[in-house]
Order: sequence, then C-alpha cells, then structure tokens
Amino acid sequence: MIVTNHQEILTELSDLKCCVLIPTYNNEKTLQKVIESVLAYTSNAIIINDGSTDSTSNILEIFPNLSQIHFQKNKGKGMALRAGFKKAFSDGFDYAITIDSDGQHYADDIPIFVNELKKNEKTLLIGSRNMAHKSVPKNSSFGNKFSNFWFWAETGIKLNDTQSGFRLYPLKVMDEIPFYTSKFEFEIESIVKASWRGVEVKNVPIKVLYNDERVSHFRPYKDFVRISVLNTWLILVALLYIKPRDLFRKMRKKGFKKFFVENVLKSNDSPKKKSISIALGVFLGLTPFWGFQGILSLSLAAVFKLNKAIAFAFSNISIPPLIPFIIYGSLELGGLVFGTEIKIDFDNIVENVKLLKQVKEFLVGSFILATLVSILFGTISYLYLTLRAKRMHEHI
Repeated sequence: MIVTNHQEILTELSDLKCCVLIPTYNNEKTLQKVIESVLAYTSNAIIINDGSTDSTSNILEIFPNLSQIHFQKNKGKGMALRAGFKKAFSDGFDYAITIDSDGQHYADDIPIFVNELKKNEKTLLIGSRNMAHKSVPKNSSFGNKFSNFWFWAETGIKLNDTQSGFRLYPLKVMDEIPFYTSKFEFEIESIVKASWRGVEVKNVPIKVLYNDERVSHFRPYKDFVRISVLNTWLILVALLYIKPRDLFRKMRKKGFKKFFVENVLKSNDSPKKKSISIALGVFLGLTPFWGFQGILSLSLAAVFKLNKAIAFAFSNISIPPLIPFIIYGSLELGGLVFGTEIKIDFDNIVENVKLLKQVKEFLVGSFILATLVSILFGTISYLYLTLRAKRMHEHI
C-alpha cells in the first residue's frame, strides 16, 4: 500500500525510526522554506549548520525545538552529514533521509522513500532527478553521467543518478563504515562503501527544481579533482580486493562443484569462450604474479570479453598443495632452456629452491609451464564442452 497522507507518513517515519537531516551552508534564501516543508511530514529533523556566515543562525532561532548542530567554521558537506549521522544514530534512529537546503528538492517526495524502505529495510535510496529537464545545468548533467560511470565500475551497479543529495541512509551501516572524505565527494564514498557492505543501493524517482534562489557551493575544479582522486582510489580497491573477494565468497558459498556446474556447464557462453576463459585463468594462476592473479584474470577477462567468473576461479589453481609441484616444474623447464642443472630437495622444495640464484630459470620456466598447462586445460575443456553441447542438442 502506497502511503501519501501527511499524518500516515509521520506515523510511518516514527515507526521506522527515520529522521530527516538538513545540512546547510549559506542558503539563507531557501533554508526556512525547506525546513517548514519537511516539518509537514516529521518533527524529527536535525539541522547541521556547516559554518554559515549569512543569516542562517538567525533563521534557525525560529526553530528552537529542532535538534541542531553548529560548526564554527565550514568543514564541508561530508563532515556535516557524518556529524548528522552520528547524532541521529546516538538518538536512536535507524534511518536518515537527507535533503539539501538549496530548495532543489521537494519534501512531498519523502513518501516515496518511506514506501521503498518498507519493501527492503537493508537499502540505501538515492533520489533520481530528471537530468534531461531544461532547467538542469549542463555541467550538472555531465557530472552526474561521469559519477554514474565510476559507480558502476566500482560496484557493478547501474544507476541513473548518483549525485542527488536527496537520499535515505541506513544509519547502522553508516556507523560501521570508516569514512575519510569531508566535502562533496563523501556522497560518492558513502554509497560505494555501503554497496561493498552488501547494502542494496537503488534510485527512486523524485522531482527537482533549479531556480535563481538556488545557491551551489560546488567548486568545479577543486571538487572535481577531489572526486577524481577518490574514484581512482576506489577503483583500485574494487579491482584488487572487492571484486576478487566477492567472487571468492560466491565460490565458497556454492562449493566448487556447484560453481562449476552453474558457471561453466550451464553458462550461456559458447564452449570456445568458456575454454579460453579457463585457459586464461590457468595461465595467470601459474605465472609468478603472486597476489595479482585474481585482479589480472578479472581485468583481462573484461578486456577480451571473456567469462570473468570462470577466469577468476581457475586463476586460483596455484593452491598451497600444488605450489611445490609448480615451482619444481618451472625450475626444471627453465633449466632445460638455459642448460642449467637444477638440484632440488623435493621433500623440502619451497625452502630449498634458492630462487635468488635461479630466478632467471624460474621466471622463464613458469611462463613455459603456464603456457603448456593452459593450452592443455583449454583444449580438454573445449573438447568436453563442445561434445556436451552437441549431446544436449541431440536430446532436444
């Protein structure tokens, strides 16, 4: 049931333990109007005055019953929101809806967030504006597309709007996440890290108003640079840790047998594509890119449009029980190439490899071994998958 009545929404917000946060900085023209529009739906509002130097303090004196946080100096929207989250969580709220004080948002869209929250309580909602509207500045539209792309790259989730400040946050999750940013880029850091924690991040449709009263404090050069630096860091973390972690968790949860059946045998990819993905994973797993096999398999599989899950799974071929054999085979092959006599105590191979003296043989041999084994795995898997596909086709 979709609730829109003011009194019903007030009750729903109270039952859901949801408050409204209004961060503000020098928005004297629109602040009072925004606060009054929010009060039509709830009295559980927290105002964060981020060091305003205009008449903001005088305006806030009109609302003495509202919870207020005042910064002596401007710290940035990120710090204002973080302070608001901390205050709301300590006051016993589970969720917080954030709304900008520049007048671009409509408080009568609050019911949209409430109704979506009731469907899934482990969610982070972002108001999706109509960026094609003629009133939307072109730089805002471009910035949003730029942000949407990086959010997809970092999380795999496609959204229409990742920059809107009209949002609903789950406070318990926000309280658990370590944040490092303080300005506008915080709104990106928060949704990316929440997604990494398993929170569903999704858009809900909202209205938007851009007019002459609206004052934006976004600094095109400085803030764009800060956002770019943050996205560079987040994409590195996603590629080096988050994506391999998620695939590993998926494999461990399913078990290798089930993973193999679902992602290899039942995948819609062609036998050729799956066998090449297997060969790529095996090749990278046997080469001496220790600690980077996972990220390399995901990256190269994406570049060559292969099956990332299969490539990543088979890149883990260098498991501890096989490492002595991989090292031994690499050294022996390298020794054959360079005519070097390789003497190894097979019972204590890892400690007696003497790689510093035989690094040349090991590196060359490992690539030869990786090439031979990957071709073997790729060929066998291709023949098997082709034969299996043929048999299944005959039974149809």
